Amino acid sequence: MNRRYIIYLLGLWLLAGSGCRKYVEIEQVGKRTLHLTKDYQGLLNDQLTMENACFYPMVAADDIGALDDNLQTRIPQAAVNVYTWAPDIYVDNDDPDWNIMYKQIYYCNLVIAGVADSDGGTGAEKKNINAQALVHRALAYLNLVNVYAKQYDAATAATDAGVPMPVTPDFTGSLQRASVQAVYDHIKEDLQAAMPDLDDLPAYSITPSRAGAYAVLARACLQQGDYPNAGKYADSALARQHTLLNLADYAADVSKLPLKLQDPEIIFEKKLANSTAYNFPLSESLLQKFDTTHDLRYQLFTADGVVFGYYGFVGRGYYRPRITNEGAFVGPSVPEMMLIKAECAARAGNTGAALDVLNELRRHRFKPEDYTPLQATNPAAALRLTIDERGLELMGRGFRWFDQKRLNKEAAFAATVTRSFKGQTYTLEPNGNRYMFPIANKYITMNPEITQNPR
Repeated sequence: MNRRYIIYLLGLWLLAGSGCRKYVEIEQVGKRTLHLTKDYQGLLNDQLTMENACFYPMVAADDIGALDDNLQTRIPQAAVNVYTWAPDIYVDNDDPDWNIMYKQIYYCNLVIAGVADSDGGTGAEKKNINAQALVHRALAYLNLVNVYAKQYDAATAATDAGVPMPVTPDFTGSLQRASVQAVYDHIKEDLQAAMPDLDDLPAYSITPSRAGAYAVLARACLQQGDYPNAGKYADSALARQHTLLNLADYAADVSKLPLKLQDPEIIFEKKLANSTAYNFPLSESLLQKFDTTHDLRYQLFTADGVVFGYYGFVGRGYYRPRITNEGAFVGPSVPEMMLIKAECAARAGNTGAALDVLNELRRHRFKPEDYTPLQATNPAAALRLTIDERGLELMGRGFRWFDQKRLNKEAAFAATVTRSFKGQTYTLEPNGNRYMFPIANKYITMNPEITQNPR
């Protein structure tokens, strides 16, 4: 029972969701409940489970600004703890981010273990579904290892504690934390194994594709500091999907923005869990980097806190999730791949190539009469522009937390972050232990082989 609780995706979870008979049949305990190939595809199509990504990194990141007195009294205690980088975040309760990632992994493990022997599908269909599960699982582990473990460092990754890494739906397997290196190695193995059986592009962006697998590889390599491969995989993703929205087309009526399944920028759709539950102001340091008069990302995708309803605040917040009411998108996208490509070019000393990519992206973020190309005279300046552009393009969704972790390894970007909450000042040091989220104590109590992070 203890193992079942920590991975929490017991067969009971699988059978208890809405519309469960669409995907499974309830049989006697110990009996196989998934039969048809389409049942396994249906499991991966469960958007309530498979679409979500970690939410709390958004709250911890330094592109979230100061909370006014009213907001300080209204946000949930766990969010307060994340915002102040507290030693104990969950107060002996569940961690919703940990839960949803391991629920996704359990679903994927069920598919990988069983789809090949399912009934009613062709061999090609079964291989494709298996490949989809590998991509979903890889991205879940990439999220987990970057939330609950140390930043990847080639010198220590083989001994740094990563996360438990079950790869089968067996509840009796080890829950000891695999090393950071082992987790990254497995992420890449999953993605490479998936490639031959994926479609280049999916019918809908919620389904993994070859473009999506390359994009997850690019993101993983970027987080490792493997910039040559990050750039290569970003190129591979962009070779398959590269369309950008021209925001000038929506300046007169932002409500006409495409919904997520029609958005050509989304390569592999994921969204923040609980992204509409409460909202936060963006930091002044981020807002000051915008051309607030002309940048359409500022004009269309941010708004004064007073329009955020019950969770309104003093300041300006990220408003795009409220335009289509579909959540905050955090899956791999065309703009993210372009930014990875630009960063890798700058790090390789190719100033011109980096600027070409940045300016192509920015050209779609201004009206033609308001657009001015960025300029840089050396790779270091181009890299700084790229990091700033990542902040603007990927604002308010947690991307910045992962950037902070990896960039703190570099003297040029390392920074101490301070926040004030209810009269007390909190400090986050570069490369400090608070960059690793704690594992909820109740999971460790029930499964002592899982070691806690130092805080």
